[in-house]
Amino acid sequence: MDVPPRTVSLTVNGRRIEVRVPDRRLLCDVLRHDLALTGTHVGCEQGDCGACTVLLGSLPIRSCLVLAAAADGAEVTTVEGLALPDGTPGPLQRAFEHHRVPQCGFCAPGLLVALTALLRERSVPTATEVAGAVRGHLCRCTGYHGIVEAVQEAARALPDTPPVLRAVPPRGVRSQCEAGR
Repeated sequence: MDVPPRTVSLTVNGRRIEVRVPDRRLLCDVLRHDLALTGTHVGCEQGDCGACTVLLGSLPIRSCLVLAAAADGAEVTTVEGLALPDGTPGPLQRAFEHHRVPQCGFCAPGLLVALTALLRERSVPTATEVAGAVRGHLCRCTGYHGIVEAVQEAARALPDTPPVLRAVPPRGVRSQCEAGR
């Protein structure tokens, strides 16, 4: 029996959208194929590589593990939404470039999103906290030392703001922390 597509409402990178999707359509597929936000990469399709990480509310999640229907009504931020309002790269993106973090670039969007969540929660993260935030993000090209340096540089460039309280994810969606990364 064919189930008709359902309408899913999302706020993606600050823009309210509605998209009709089959019940089993993954959030990463909606972002990439329906909304043409191809910065969200899909690598392992099992939640192990981190390339598909997006923010659901303020929580970094693996979009290859979340059905679009489960995110109905949520706010989603992709790597495209991390740019400054004028479209230029933000402090973390600039620091990644300065420290030559992305080499092939495949892992960079997921890393940027996960580390943005960390910087929103911890204005001056330690190297251990940075390492914890990128645990489960696979990169075959570079060492992780440059990532730590880039995050610490970006933290110095960001205005002092209080930490963001962690939002509760939609029912049935676990953050990377809860999922054990």
